[in-house]
Amino acid sequence: TPGTPLGRAKRRASTGAGIKNPKVDTVAERVPGSRFVMWVDAVGGFLVCLGDEIVLGPPTPDSSADVPILGDISRRHAILRRDREGYLVQPLREVKLDGRPLSGPTTLTDGNVIELGEGVQLRFRRPHALSMTARLEMISRHRFDPAVDAVLLMADSCVLGPARHSHVPCRDWPRDVVLFRQAESLTCRHDGPFEVDGAPCEKKASVEMNSRVVADEFSFSLERLDNTQP
Repeated sequence: TPGTPLGRAKRRASTGAGIKNPKVDTVAERVPGSRFVMWVDAVGGFLVCLGDEIVLGPPTPDSSADVPILGDISRRHAILRRDREGYLVQPLREVKLDGRPLSGPTTLTDGNVIELGEGVQLRFRRPHALSMTARLEMISRHRFDPAVDAVLLMADSCVLGPARHSHVPCRDWPRDVVLFRQAESLTCRHDGPFEVDGAPCEKKASVEMNSRVVADEFSFSLERLDNTQP
C-alpha cells in the first residue's frame, strides 16, 4: 500500500511535550510517494497524493517533498501523517498551527492553518466528515509546484461534485463523481454513462493515472507524476 501506515503512533493533542527528538527527520532518504495531477475542466487543477505520509518542502533537486511549495522553507520542513484516527503534523523545522508554535506531532482538525517558516500558510480541510480524504489550500501568496489550486490527500475516495462537502467542489455539475481506490488501482463511479480514454462505460470503470474521463456534464484528465519529479 502507498505510504507508511502510522496506526501505531500515539496521538498527541498538545504540542508534543515529552516526545523524544520530535524534529528528527525520519524520511531523509525517501522519494515522493505516488502522486498525480487531476485537471478538472472548467474547475481547476489538483495535486493528488496517495501516501499516508506526506512531506512538505520546496521543489528542489535534493528535496523529497510530496507537496512542493515555492517559498522560503526547508527541503523537508514538515510531515503530515494519516492513520485511522485522522491526521498529524510533525514539524521538522519551524511550524505554527493557528499561530501557535509546535514542538512535536500535533493533531489536525478541519480549518486549521499551518504556517511553515515565515509566512507560508496552508489551510487544512476535511470537508466530508465520513471521509479521511483531506485538502490543503494555499492561503498565503505562495504557490504549489506544479501550479494547482489545491492538494488532495486521498484516502479511500475522492468526491467531485456540487455539494459543499465535496473534496473537489464542482458547482455546475448536476451530481457527484467519485474516484475510489481498489487495491492498487483507481476506479471512477458515476450514475450515468461516461467514457474512459474513449471507451464507453456505465456506472463505474477502472482508470489509470494518465486517463481522460468524459461525460456530457463533466470531463477531467489525470496526469501521473514520476516519483523523481517535483
